[in-house]
Amino acid sequence: MNGRAKVILVLFEPPPCADDTFKSAYDYTQTEKSSIIWAVAIGTIVGTFPINYFYIKYGARYPFLIAGITSTLSTFLIPVAARLGLTALLVVRFFQGLAYSADFAAIGLVCVRWAPLSETAIYIAFLTSFTPISAIITNAVTGYLCSSSLGWKSSYYLHGTFGAIAFLLWFFYYTDKPEISSRVSEKELKHIQKDKSAEHIEHKKDVPYKDLLTSPAILCVWFNAFCEMSAMILLSTYSPTYFRNVFGFKVETTGLLVSLTTVAQLPCKLVAGLASDRIKFLSEKVKMNIFNTLAVGVVGAMFCFVGFIPLDLKWVAVVIFSLIHTLSSCNCGGFYKCGTYVARQHAHVVIATIQFMKCVALFTAPALVNAVVDDDSNKMQWAVVFLCCGIVMIIANLLSFPVFTDQPAPWTTSKPKPIEDKVEMNEVRNFLCS
Repeated sequence: MNGRAKVILVLFEPPPCADDTFKSAYDYTQTEKSSIIWAVAIGTIVGTFPINYFYIKYGARYPFLIAGITSTLSTFLIPVAARLGLTALLVVRFFQGLAYSADFAAIGLVCVRWAPLSETAIYIAFLTSFTPISAIITNAVTGYLCSSSLGWKSSYYLHGTFGAIAFLLWFFYYTDKPEISSRVSEKELKHIQKDKSAEHIEHKKDVPYKDLLTSPAILCVWFNAFCEMSAMILLSTYSPTYFRNVFGFKVETTGLLVSLTTVAQLPCKLVAGLASDRIKFLSEKVKMNIFNTLAVGVVGAMFCFVGFIPLDLKWVAVVIFSLIHTLSSCNCGGFYKCGTYVARQHAHVVIATIQFMKCVALFTAPALVNAVVDDDSNKMQWAVVFLCCGIVMIIANLLSFPVFTDQPAPWTTSKPKPIEDKVEMNEVRNFLCS
């Protein structure tokens, strides 16, 4: 959906030359590579709140289709834009970011409309698994195509074609209202709507933005999400550099290690979502705190000491990095689930804002590295970066214990006016009419 920034950087590597005098049109500097990544982040930040408005007004079916068309066309245009120059490429990447801004809000709206409250975590786990799945499939397919006679451009044409097919299927099969779907039985509909308020089911209440922005539970959800995603972006962006320059792994070994840590994330995410929903001997609040502690608190503790692992124990560092990736998958039963339970029919706004936080983290994580690390091989400089991330994550996790709840916020339901107020209004009306 977002064009995958890592792929574009790999594909545009210049061909090797014996005299080192050839300069490819795709031989970007580090600053230009960062700009290619940031263009998507800026597009997502710009698009997050407007797309939320369209979701609220029209549902997910048509806005997400338009986002899919935008994503498909921009993916097809990447090779042409790259040939035209960096400016054209950045414009296309910006439109990919606009399309990407529709993802998390769509996930939230699908959960609001289709997920039973008792299956919230598994829905979130399954729907957010597109990140590791796309990493696995895209890296494998692109690696094969780049080494074949088809060349790197074919990767974008293939992904664009797949995107077009996927969004056609979305348009033909998805509906925002399970109650009018011919594929949903009466029994299934009752299961979907169980324990939901009338406002939740009928989607009549306007989004209370002020209440969302002042809710301690929602603010804590966003803070935990921002800390966790900043750490994971730091890890996914810089772990290849760390493995190669600090521990001395070969380039091909580094790529394999990063792929393996990503693969490990997917089954854990699904198991965590299933466990969060199926465990019945613990309350939802207790389960939220347990899974959030695993995804944020324990991961933060690992970040605190991973930078101090001796160089002769490099495989221990690999295991810790893999555990960090794996445990972060428990977030579906932690802050994601809390945000959904508290906001109920407004959960798509909460989850879309989490995506906004993720895009902001694309700037803050590299900024932290740039501020601290001036030598990629200096282990202690990296240790300071990891320690800062770890401390903030632990603080976020500790704040969640007194705040997280499984109860819907008061602003998710409409409160009838007291009888006295109705009597007074009638008296005023009668007086004015007399």
